[in-house]
Amino acid sequence: MSAQEIEVTSVGSITALDADEWDACAAPEGQTGRPEDPFTTYRFLDALERSGSVGRGTGWQPHYLAARAAGHLIAVAPMYLKGHSQGEYIFDHNWAHAYENAGGHYYPKLQMAVPFTPATGRRFLTHPDWRETGMAALTQGAVQIAAQNEISSLHITFCTEEEAKAGTEMGLMARSSQQFHWMNDGYADFDAFLASLSARKRKNIRKERKQANAFGGTIHCLTGDKIEPHHWDAFWIFYQDTGARKWGTPYLTRAFFDQIQQTMRDDMLLVLAELDGRFVAGALNFIGRDTLYGRYWGCVADYPALHFELCYYRAIDFAITHGLGKVEAGAQGAHKLARGYLPVETHSLHWIRDDGFRDAIARYLDAEREAINEEIDVLTSYGPFKQYKGEDHD
Repeated sequence: MSAQEIEVTSVGSITALDADEWDACAAPEGQTGRPEDPFTTYRFLDALERSGSVGRGTGWQPHYLAARAAGHLIAVAPMYLKGHSQGEYIFDHNWAHAYENAGGHYYPKLQMAVPFTPATGRRFLTHPDWRETGMAALTQGAVQIAAQNEISSLHITFCTEEEAKAGTEMGLMARSSQQFHWMNDGYADFDAFLASLSARKRKNIRKERKQANAFGGTIHCLTGDKIEPHHWDAFWIFYQDTGARKWGTPYLTRAFFDQIQQTMRDDMLLVLAELDGRFVAGALNFIGRDTLYGRYWGCVADYPALHFELCYYRAIDFAITHGLGKVEAGAQGAHKLARGYLPVETHSLHWIRDDGFRDAIARYLDAEREAINEEIDVLTSYGPFKQYKGEDHD
């Protein structure tokens, strides 16, 4: 069956789709264990919607794609009509300014993504038996919706490398960006990881961990039933502070954390620092099948190196203990390099309706891709590991 023979529709609420059918496409491996990607599961996207974090008044209006063959759901995609470029982490503000300065209307645009989540994962969520055909159908359906409604553009952000290659072959434009990820080289424990570093970096991390853990209180690493509602009361304060400083207003509502407490507490690692009976800082991670995803951090007071301990070192500890292959520490942050997180290329795909603007963006992406690759090479050469510096003495 070709992509043209598959029916692709758009629905305004994920509740219009069956949860088991969605997850059979988004996380088929979840039937035998933990999903590869917690963010594309029905329960995560449903939590965003039920909590009012997306939907009316947020600039993220759901238009989930659903592809059916002979009445059976074979592919889905989280897609949103966007009225701004906030919460995406693949920045196109300059594109919007240029488009509108030329007399066009950049917004609304279509965004195929997990809102507020700069984590790599499949965006074309196909049933295992329909990989190529399902992706082709979703791509054609999304482009057709954009073209028929005279929408300026379609953006598929933080897709996999395989999707980026396939999308390019379908006529979409590929964009490269960069993040810092920690890779587990089969370390037996944190000391084994430290042994792989140059002496100077090893000493610095030991110093930071000692300093952080001397803040005067206790650090709790909580998951599953150990996460209780009152922990979210504390974390909400941290999240609000960080959101106000970074984005002006927090992206997520308080109700979102209540929702994931009910449905996803086994898929989260919440790290909280407690001092004199009061939580003073915290970091939230989501757990995938092979990856720990660092998402949010906040504090009510500054303590030396506590940010590094809660966000990076405790994440590495957890990944090693639980045999996870990597830690994705979120967007940006060259300071992660000194703490064992190396630069990696991330991917997105783009479609622009206007021919002239599309050609200009294509030229820009070629130049940007070359610059990103050079930056990754340079940053990697400054990595903390022995093979980069040739050091091996304390």
